[in-house]
Amino acid sequence: MSTPVVIERPASDLSARDPDRVASVAIKAFARIVEAWELKNETAAALIGASARTWARMKKEDWTGRLSKDQLLRVSALSGLYKALHLYFSDTLADRWVGLDNKGPLFGGRSPLEMMEEGGLPAMMETRDYVDALRGGA
Repeated sequence: MSTPVVIERPASDLSARDPDRVASVAIKAFARIVEAWELKNETAAALIGASARTWARMKKEDWTGRLSKDQLLRVSALSGLYKALHLYFSDTLADRWVGLDNKGPLFGGRSPLEMMEEGGLPAMMETRDYVDALRGGA
């Protein structure tokens, strides 16, 4: 008779082991994206799904809160989008792209940023998928 296989969580699954650390890393990554994209506080707050006051507290070095699953997914989607843009465009255009009006069928003349602010996580995922498809990754 064979020995049963025990499946353990991979060591990289920090979310189950240390949600405070995951939140800290996610906020730092998101803050770098906010800076690169030159986003206003209100826009950054809308993207992460928080009030402007909460985002102002979150981006401080001493913030020790946790992020909801939705907020973690938002940061993940935006981090993936950021990376995909930098793989497809020059650094300067990659950081400007989200704020430019886009005539692509997904955006209808709006900027990707406007669409993502209005549409939340589903729009962020669609935008990321769109850029991945441009790169030939879909």
